[in-house]
Amino acid sequence: MRLLVLCTGNTCRSQMAEAFFRHYYPEWEVESAGTEPGEEVHPLVREVMAERGLSLEGHRPKSADRFTDRPWDVVLTVCDEAREKCPVFTGEALKRIHRGFPDPAAARGSREERLRIFREVRNQIEDFVKNFAKNTVT
Repeated sequence: MRLLVLCTGNTCRSQMAEAFFRHYYPEWEVESAGTEPGEEVHPLVREVMAERGLSLEGHRPKSADRFTDRPWDVVLTVCDEAREKCPVFTGEALKRIHRGFPDPAAARGSREERLRIFREVRNQIEDFVKNFAKNTVT
C-alpha cells in the first residue's frame, strides 16, 4: 500500500497521521505533505507524539508537489473542511479519502489548554488510523 497524507501546512495533523500509519502498518509506504508547507513540525505535535512513544525526529514539512510524479494507492486529506480549505492533490491516486480533524494549531489558551487540544486531536487521528485498513481499504 502506498499512502500519501495531505493537509495544508504539514506541521500537525498529517505529521501525526504519517507517524501512526508507519507505526501500525510498517509494511506500507507512507508519506505526508502539505499544499502550503510550514517551516517546521509544531513543537506540541512532537511532544504529544513522544507521549505515545513515537519520535518525529528528522520530520520536516514537505510540499505536496514532491509527490505528484508517482502513483498512490490512497491519498488521504486530514484537514477539517469546516475550518479551512482542504488541499487538492493533482497527482495520480487510485482512491481519494477525506477525514477531517480539527486543527490543533488553532488552539488558544494556556500551554496546558493547548496541550489538551493537541492530545484530543492526536487521539482522534490514532483511533482513525488503527481502524483504517478494516474500515476503508478494500
